[in-house]
Amino acid sequence: MGEIVHTSRIRIVREKGPTRKAMIEGFDQPVYYGIHGGIKRFYRIEPEQEHAATLDHIVAATAA
Repeated sequence: MGEIVHTSRIRIVREKGPTRKAMIEGFDQPVYYGIHGGIKRFYRIEPEQEHAATLDHIVAATAA
């Protein structure tokens, strides 16, 4: 096994409803996750504020 070059340290807290806040070590500002568009229509939920879903971040990371 090779040398470990990085360990992600992230704390995720549910704010309200589908909104979650991720505090990522090394960054001052949190990253917010939630629902929007077709996802909120599918679950029939209207969030107070729309945020990118975790799925959006996974797709973006894969496409990079």
